[in-house]
Amino acid sequence: MTELKKVLIDCDPGMDDSLAIIVACKSEALDVKAITTVSGNYHVDVTQVNARKTLELLNRTDIPVARGMAKPIVRDLASDPFTHGEDGQADANLPDPTMELADQHAVDLIIDTVKKYPNELYIAALAPLTNIAMAFLKSPEIIPMIKGIYAIAGAFGLNKYSSANATGDNPQSEWNVYVDPEAADIVFKSGVPLTAIGLDVATHFDVNFSEQHLLTLESAKTKEADFLLNMINFVNNRGFESYCVLIDSMAIGAIIDESIIKTLKGKVGIETKGEITLGMTVLDTRHHHTWNDLPEVNIAYEANYEKFLGIVIDAVLK
Repeated sequence: MTELKKVLIDCDPGMDDSLAIIVACKSEALDVKAITTVSGNYHVDVTQVNARKTLELLNRTDIPVARGMAKPIVRDLASDPFTHGEDGQADANLPDPTMELADQHAVDLIIDTVKKYPNELYIAALAPLTNIAMAFLKSPEIIPMIKGIYAIAGAFGLNKYSSANATGDNPQSEWNVYVDPEAADIVFKSGVPLTAIGLDVATHFDVNFSEQHLLTLESAKTKEADFLLNMINFVNNRGFESYCVLIDSMAIGAIIDESIIKTLKGKVGIETKGEITLGMTVLDTRHHHTWNDLPEVNIAYEANYEKFLGIVIDAVLK
């Protein structure tokens, strides 16, 4: 039997984070060791509650949830122009959680979990990278112990979706990097094995659920399927496509099955000073005069959306 992949999920639920937690916890390929929460889509006071609500929906209260950073490292928390509903979960109004938060701060839980599983732990980074950057600053010795980080991060200009579906609050940025570009800069420069799944791939219209997928979910009549259908209806009723609820699950899917994405190595700089380009992930593809001091990371440029959607549907229906 193949050994389960150990994963820590750093997130800011959020609809797509909530679905990603469901997919990860129900996957037969993953062993979720901890969930850490941060301010991003909503303040951490909300995101930590939503993480616990989701685990209780799944009867997985064995997984610790820690409250993390309340604001970015050096700036105020931005206000997300894309609403996830009053509760952050498409107005699903799940019951208030009864499971307790972990005693540790999220930064310390990240550090301790990496040290507990050296060279075994993947981190699914589904939120602004504040918690992870702070863990690296506090305990840089953990960086080479991490097996890999799969981050929903960036927009690299590889296709029209990179900017057409920009989620940051300017024309060229992705939300997680935009919220805390200084944290992203720290993580990208850290040397950690980093795979960045940007908007080029994560918001491609081919990632939308099909009519057959929706019929399958409707016929399931399970609490997870109903939760997902409510999110899909929520975004559709506001004129958005269903990819909006799938974005963060792509990082989980790529950890489950690395073949769902294709990557290229690229040198990337994070814009931390611009006004109309704050949080932009600048990919240097020049043949000459390349800025060789930029960190090199793995960037997703293509995905097998059929296989990815199959992973999501299978996990939700399991």
